[in-house]
Amino acid sequence: MVMPAIISQLIVLIYNMADTFFIGRTNDPYMVAGASLILPLFNITVALAGLSGVGGGALISRLLGQKRTDEARRVYSFCVYLALGVSALFSLGTLAFMRPLMDLLGAGDDTRAFATGYAFCVIVCGGVPTVLSNTLATLIRSIGESGKAGFGITMGGVINIALDPLFMFVLLPKGHEIMGAGIATCLSNCIACGYFIVVLKRLKTSGVLRLGSPAELPEKASLKSIFSVGVPSSITSLLFDLDYIVIDRLMTGYSDIALAAVGIVLKVERLPLNTGVGICLGMTPIVAYNFSARNYERMNAVKRYSLKIGLVCAAVSIALYELFAGQIMSIFIRDGQTVALGTGFLRARILATPLMFLSFFHVHLFNGFGEGGHALFLGVVRWLGLNIPMLFLLNWLVGMNGIVWSQFVADALNVMLCFAVYRRYARKAFPESGSNKLVKEKTV
Repeated sequence: MVMPAIISQLIVLIYNMADTFFIGRTNDPYMVAGASLILPLFNITVALAGLSGVGGGALISRLLGQKRTDEARRVYSFCVYLALGVSALFSLGTLAFMRPLMDLLGAGDDTRAFATGYAFCVIVCGGVPTVLSNTLATLIRSIGESGKAGFGITMGGVINIALDPLFMFVLLPKGHEIMGAGIATCLSNCIACGYFIVVLKRLKTSGVLRLGSPAELPEKASLKSIFSVGVPSSITSLLFDLDYIVIDRLMTGYSDIALAAVGIVLKVERLPLNTGVGICLGMTPIVAYNFSARNYERMNAVKRYSLKIGLVCAAVSIALYELFAGQIMSIFIRDGQTVALGTGFLRARILATPLMFLSFFHVHLFNGFGEGGHALFLGVVRWLGLNIPMLFLLNWLVGMNGIVWSQFVADALNVMLCFAVYRRYARKAFPESGSNKLVKEKTV
């Protein structure tokens, strides 16, 4: 369950970084900055996929643990239609409000045209297939078919990487490289979405992932469960994007070079973070199934193993990034000033990796339990109570470097909160299961 999820998360990141890599070949920091400005907007599509995919996927796993196949099928249908509706609205809204969105993201005279063209391709044209492909991948993973889900996401990423240089440097004229990158991303997501549709037609053995009528709604309790987990997941993702928007806006107060440097760093640091997310995605369906079946011994074994491999991956990432930060930045752009700034940014930001994994880990646990309220509480406190205020505070106290170090300081506080919230929940929910012992082991 974990390995295909990790691979697909890494490929998603790689093809997002591929755009930055190929755009960086132009040695135009304003073009790089324009693409970086759209990252939070593009990540909203992930939040929209979480609304139906995370909420519905966790519920489908729990319903299968209760042997309620028919209800799981109705939940699947509802989630697919929900993904189609919200993604279409988002794409149309982006088109209608493109100019004020660019102002909100901090686009200047040198970056506005680049950012607008890129957003038109990946959000307006590519929003629906992006949301739908990510939603279908999560729903397919919820019934244990992690390999098929991972292959679809991986295939889309590989195609994107292949199409980037074709559109950027062959088919489109010089100066339109960012449009070429956007077209390649849009097409690759369309192809991935088509793959998932074919897979769903062939998945007849489960009897769960079959699209029914839009009028065939799940039970009220199921609808409540979908939104009680999906809405917090989406809000948390949106707050993550808000954090990136704040970073971009604060960096524009220093220079477009600093914005380009931090834009590269925010993508590069996602390599270990997406590995951690992949571990959590593979863990969640098994946790949800065994939680619903009351097999707490197996549930706790899965949690312990996921925690260990996540922290080991984070430690390895810190060592590699500290050693090779300068070389990593040079892969994406050759501008000396941008590389120098980004090297320092990356070495500081990477230290927060294990803390960020522990934050994701607890949120995914609560999603698996169907406890969206706990997940929402941790997400809101993390971003609105700690991360974003810390950005403004450390920027005011320290300056540009304070923006970079804010992640470590805020997540150190957030992890302590996560342990406390989980310990309190475990004492009530699993008094006989050994979960309290797990919390004590993690705390030590």
